Amino acid sequence: MALTSAPEPAPLHLLFSLGADRYALPASVVRKVMPLQRLKHVPEAPAWVAGLLSYRGEIIPVLDLCQRIFGHMARHSINTRLVLLHYSPTQSLGLILEKANQVVRLPSLAQQPMGLDAGVPYLGSVQAQGPGDVIQRISIEGLLPPDVAQMLFPPEDRHA
Repeated sequence: MALTSAPEPAPLHLLFSLGADRYALPASVVRKVMPLQRLKHVPEAPAWVAGLLSYRGEIIPVLDLCQRIFGHMARHSINTRLVLLHYSPTQSLGLILEKANQVVRLPSLAQQPMGLDAGVPYLGSVQAQGPGDVIQRISIEGLLPPDVAQMLFPPEDRHA
């Protein structure tokens, strides 16, 4: 009798809202979800760079994802969170997200292409969750244009 292995569970995702729409980040890149914190503003940075967070001896750039995508600041409410991500093996990135308070499994087979090419590399596939409820995946790859990544994560030897 051949043994069959159980199918792998669908990957976990952190759900959040930007305005009325829902989005998801892979939970594998999420380091910590915390309340909003005081940030140090970054002069000359794009408006969607919310500032710098000092966290456990680490200086972490924080983006307002609502500002990045829609051009207006995230609503600051009791449900607005600061989410720390593993941007690279050695770098963290923070995102200000509305209603980042639910973790769900999203099966890969249910993903569908967005259907239009918005030319935005961080907007991923979509998945229907029910009537009128569509969740879009966000990828941290491509979230920072190269010039902004260079500004937020300068080479180490530049500060020596």
